[in-house]
Amino acid sequence: MKRERAPRLMTGAGVVAALTFAFLYLPIVTLVALSFNANDLTTIWGGFSPKWYGVVVANDDILRATRNSLIVAGTASLAGTAASLAAALGLAGAGRWERTLAEGLLALPLLVPEIVTAVALLLTFVIVGFPLGLTSVIIAHTVFCIPFAYYPIRSRLAALDPALMEAASDLYASPWQRFMRIELPLLAPGVLAGALLAFISSLGDFVITYFVAGPGATTLPVYIYGMIRVGVTPEVNALTAILLFVTIAVITVAFLLGQRPETDQNGGIES
Repeated sequence: MKRERAPRLMTGAGVVAALTFAFLYLPIVTLVALSFNANDLTTIWGGFSPKWYGVVVANDDILRATRNSLIVAGTASLAGTAASLAAALGLAGAGRWERTLAEGLLALPLLVPEIVTAVALLLTFVIVGFPLGLTSVIIAHTVFCIPFAYYPIRSRLAALDPALMEAASDLYASPWQRFMRIELPLLAPGVLAGALLAFISSLGDFVITYFVAGPGATTLPVYIYGMIRVGVTPEVNALTAILLFVTIAVITVAFLLGQRPETDQNGGIES
């Protein structure tokens, strides 16, 4: 039997793909490399040195901004994940049109431009008289964290075997017992993946934070923006590289959790 060959790519498609990847990632590689530049001048290589990372760690303002970012991202991701889990469980038994409408509304923060969301939230806080500060940033971040956490949870929930819940009900398990002993353990990888995606989205947000933050609520992206307004320095490169490394690590963990196979009720593994 003649073996079919995979279709060849169009002539030049590989070159275009290589140029695209170079355009996307070469600036990032350059930034990381220059963060180890021993020279005080950013664009002139003066040898390898990690001294700028030490400068970043010793800067009290950077540490304060980092603490604010961790507080905001941690609180917003937890609140957003809890709301997303409740929404996913509530919509599981809804009709097709109700679920489609609700999921469309949940996806709006991803579709609406961030500047629109930022201005709308700022106006809302001003109209209701809510003071701008760390709390307003947490509330704003919770809003756009919800869709990031919802879809991994929803995908995991859709893959669950309904027979497991039916069996729990047949054994007289209450809804709370069914949730805690059956649903939540099986949904845990999706919940953790969604929480990590929400966390990293909040950690790197600038536009919404810039609009709704008040005095003493400077986060790391806003602080970096203030630093580059007076020029890019090796210290900025090092700080940005650290944020990049954290982002890659968190996204990798979230991806691995999302790919984790389900364990069936017999102890086997379902692909």
